Amino acid sequence: MSHFVRSASLVNYAEIAHSVGLDPLSRLRAVGISYQALLDPDTKISATSVSRLLESSARASKTEDFGLRMAETRQLANLGPLAIALREEPTLRRAVEAMARYMRLHNEALATRIEEIDGLVMIRCDTLGRQLGPARQSTELVVGVMYRILQLFLGPAWRPRSICFAHAAPVSNATHLRVFSIAPMFNQEFDGIVCRSADLEVALPSYNPAVAQQAHQYLDTLLAQSSACMADKVRQVVLSMLPVGSCSVERVALQLGVDRRTVHHHLSATGESYSTILAAVRKELVERYAANKERSLSEVAELLGFASLSAFSRWFRHEYGCSVSRWRARPAP
Repeated sequence: MSHFVRSASLVNYAEIAHSVGLDPLSRLRAVGISYQALLDPDTKISATSVSRLLESSARASKTEDFGLRMAETRQLANLGPLAIALREEPTLRRAVEAMARYMRLHNEALATRIEEIDGLVMIRCDTLGRQLGPARQSTELVVGVMYRILQLFLGPAWRPRSICFAHAAPVSNATHLRVFSIAPMFNQEFDGIVCRSADLEVALPSYNPAVAQQAHQYLDTLLAQSSACMADKVRQVVLSMLPVGSCSVERVALQLGVDRRTVHHHLSATGESYSTILAAVRKELVERYAANKERSLSEVAELLGFASLSAFSRWFRHEYGCSVSRWRARPAP
């Protein structure tokens, strides 16, 4: 399934491309994105094309932190309608929850989830849909923008507990240190930000109950017009449950508040099934995790929800026609 994102995701692209010696227009043409996308922030463009654009630009310019450079100067207004959801909430916690709810209006390929335990909040950024190749740049752009949003509310002196990335560390993390003011943690189980629960209790001075009600009505209307289908909802839950080894169609249905038959009925109506979605998510994630040679195969198997390394190895050989070790040893594209 194709996912779309507002072309505001390309804010700063041309400037960063020029700064590293690239022609932004030729790069856009190469991935099928019109230059008009740089002029109208509300144009809907393919999320996969954006990911390809950022990855190819990073490779061509040998700029490992290309996506993060784009995130460095982002402003709240770049989020369009989503910015309303953040400004018109009583606390930062409510603003982050609203962002998770309405993220689809800005980026259909991104699911933002919030988990809390022992006084810490994990803000996870999960990518939906099949990514063709690595997604380091788009991932660092998303997490960088999320950090910028929190810092805009909490002030420049604020520091998160940790910044987490599932991919391997870059050769140099100088830009990461400049943007985040702390050294990120790489080879983690998720992409996102960990902060103290108390950080999110700060009151937002822009809160106005009457305006907030109007904003929610407006955004809920937009959300209803572009509501996610059952397949997308199942993908989101599978993404969150695979690493903890509790992913089954029954548990997914429970998370969605329906029974298994309802999930099956809605998926079959669109030619999908739980099994095909599970396989697609695993293929998306395995290429991200297994490409990182610092990650053990046992760890990859666990992150993909397999009960054992042997079960993962059998699945990989069936899907790719070779062992995972041989796949890892192939020349880089």
